[in-house]
Amino acid sequence: MKKLLFFVLISFAYNVLWSQNNHKKGEIMYHVCQRSFYDSNGDLHGDLNGLRQKLPYLQDLGITSILLFPLYQSDCYHNYFANDFEQIDAEFGSMQEYIVLVKDVHRRGMKIYMDMETQYVTSQHIWWKDAVGNLNSKYSDYLLFDDSAHKSPATMVFNLRLLNGFDGKIIYVTTVNLKSKKVLEYNIQLFSYFLDPNKDGKFDDGIDGFRLDHAMDHLDGKPTLTNLFAEFWKPLIASLKQINPKVKIVAEQADWADYGFDYFEKANVDRMFGFGLQKAILSFNKEEIVHNADMILCKTPAGKEQFVFIENHDMDRFASLETNIERQKSAAAIMLLIGGIPSIYYGQEIGMQGKALSFGNTDGNDIGRREAFDWYKNGAGNGMAFWYQNSGPWWKNANLKSNDGISLEEQIKDPKSLFQFYKKTIQLKQSHPALADGTYENVQNNNSKILSFYRIDKSQKVLVVFNLSNESQVVKFDTKIQNPMNLIDKRIKFGKELMLNPYQFMIWQVK
Repeated sequence: MKKLLFFVLISFAYNVLWSQNNHKKGEIMYHVCQRSFYDSNGDLHGDLNGLRQKLPYLQDLGITSILLFPLYQSDCYHNYFANDFEQIDAEFGSMQEYIVLVKDVHRRGMKIYMDMETQYVTSQHIWWKDAVGNLNSKYSDYLLFDDSAHKSPATMVFNLRLLNGFDGKIIYVTTVNLKSKKVLEYNIQLFSYFLDPNKDGKFDDGIDGFRLDHAMDHLDGKPTLTNLFAEFWKPLIASLKQINPKVKIVAEQADWADYGFDYFEKANVDRMFGFGLQKAILSFNKEEIVHNADMILCKTPAGKEQFVFIENHDMDRFASLETNIERQKSAAAIMLLIGGIPSIYYGQEIGMQGKALSFGNTDGNDIGRREAFDWYKNGAGNGMAFWYQNSGPWWKNANLKSNDGISLEEQIKDPKSLFQFYKKTIQLKQSHPALADGTYENVQNNNSKILSFYRIDKSQKVLVVFNLSNESQVVKFDTKIQNPMNLIDKRIKFGKELMLNPYQFMIWQVK
């Protein structure tokens, strides 16, 4: 009988341990400017082979998915305006090297997403070269024109006709006619290629999802480019899902004040960006966080998802706006634990700094937000992607400095570092099914400085409590918390009142 009881207890303990360690893990995105990440061949440009070499680093951090900047050939360092959609920028590598990267990502159980913006092309694109001034061009309806003779290509976003590159290039850009059936067919073929390059239906060489940059129903207010959700984006997405039903389409709403629900309903995108929650988290204002979490996390339709983030490539880096390391950690923890799909912008995990500059009308002004990842204590070493070296004020005003504590080398062995905080918080998140993939629900309390919410999974329910202030706070909850067990420190007991130190957070498993 004793042996039987022993085996029953062992079996029970094993099943509990197995269920804790084998639940569905949450997706954690890493948004990387590959040009700035790691240079594998010494030309100062981060590249695909460099990113591949650093996949072990990303896995060690806890990343499950990677979102790339655009890969296609472009005169722009950020590659957002294409010279050729079908060619990978040679500074990143070859198509073969891209396929090898994708296969390695999948071999590791990770996913990879590609950023695409096919609404604009440069004067180097074949559509421009062949169609401007040529009414007989087979691309004559691929672009918008300001005149009937097709000699004046239409303006692009912000009514611009050209961009000034950081390196002195003048880049002419125009708007693509998304109403053209031929343009829709071209996009279907283009996106489909990256879904399944060898068309074998296995998708080990194919992209897992696309980010649609600057997606709009009425593009830039152009009179002819209306109703694009129904006439362009929805049929494109439907075609892609016929090829791979698992592909995820992520749309960046052009209006950051928009919650994105129209994109879900009318264009059938899978995911949107929680801009309102980003702003709320960085405010450390409980009311704003709760309002935006209720809107973004609770009202998103079933089967759809939101990206939760505190930085991206078009924003000043949080560490430049907030120097208090405890507030940096608190914002990161809220982002990782509140729900949705967390998205980490490369270098955010080590507190990289960077703001937009103001040196005239040039794309160089954003380089500060997209500088080389700082791998080394002294700011130099193999792989540093200083593609903007000696190019002007963005180099002279670069944020990277030696021995400033903001490098992976300085932080990786420091248990109190920001990097280690990210790594441990991700591990904590992924260790509990409710935190990894559960739903969000606000929990009311009596303190305006204390944020509290449930994360709920079919097998687990947890209470997460954040002190949003730089002072100790005491909190009572409006409802009774059933059977709480602290998941961070089991020595802490749950009383009628909880006291939290400045910027401290607690997590309790409850019934």
